[in-house]
Amino acid sequence: MPARATSLPKPAWLAADAPSGDVVLSSRCRILRNLAGHKFPHAATQIEQETILKEILEAVTKARLDLQVYRAATPVEREHFVACRLISHSFPIDKAGRALLLNKDASLSLMVNEEDHLRMQGLTPGWSIQQASALVQETQKKLEKQLHFAWSPAFGHLAASPFNAGEGRRLSSMFHLIGLAQSRRLPTVLRALSSRGLVARGLFGEASRAIGAFMQVSATTGPLAEFMGACDYLLQEERSARSSLGRPVLEDKASQALDFLQNSPSITLPDALRILGWARWAASIGWTTLPISPRQVDTLLTSLELRTHTKEEHAAQNRAELLRQALIG
Repeated sequence: MPARATSLPKPAWLAADAPSGDVVLSSRCRILRNLAGHKFPHAATQIEQETILKEILEAVTKARLDLQVYRAATPVEREHFVACRLISHSFPIDKAGRALLLNKDASLSLMVNEEDHLRMQGLTPGWSIQQASALVQETQKKLEKQLHFAWSPAFGHLAASPFNAGEGRRLSSMFHLIGLAQSRRLPTVLRALSSRGLVARGLFGEASRAIGAFMQVSATTGPLAEFMGACDYLLQEERSARSSLGRPVLEDKASQALDFLQNSPSITLPDALRILGWARWAASIGWTTLPISPRQVDTLLTSLELRTHTKEEHAAQNRAELLRQALIG
């Protein structure tokens, strides 16, 4: 049986030592692979899905990868996995033929039979995409010695979605772009990134909005160096925007956010993200009214009942209580 959520590992991306952590929360490299000779998960029978899982677990053992296997999860545990970005919102971990595999510090996670047979990700703190990429690439190389992955000369690595075929890799980093958003420069900068082949999404991935100015910037093609160059540009633009706005603007916005929190018996998820967005920026410059670090704010992001297993009314009250205790005392 899986451990209780309180004993589950704090993900490595929340480590205090986060390069450029004032702007970048985390970096991720995700690689997808499918096993040759098997149908994709959405078309496979339960028996075939269980066969795929068995083959992958055997390969993990032969490759001597030290990974904890979770084949089921309580609602609280599932909430933890989703909030810490270790599994996708749509991953049915409790269904037969599915599993989550984690290393000890939760910097590496593998989902079996999500959209593809195998989705591997390295997730590291701050601006550290090279570290995330090296971690997952090493894992992929070990497993490809044990498994026959589906590949064709015409399409590259095959995927359940044709849009993901080819390299089968996504590079991404989670940015906090509150300076660009407040200075109304964000649309212009995002257009510049788009011209370089990068896509910007909200905190919760595809189709989500950039509430609180938290944005996931990603690329599915091109060399690592190009992605790094584009993200370095974004990092510089965000710091420039913050500097141009000045401290008085920040203190006013942060004070308004805390006043709203103090007087609200319940807080919706979007409002919680807006409050934490301002709190995170204030924390990054050492605002004395808010004795908290940016990484402590990031930890709060994993505790907001993103995919709540209780009624929304109750979840909203819990959010308000949690944020008041952490930000006001």
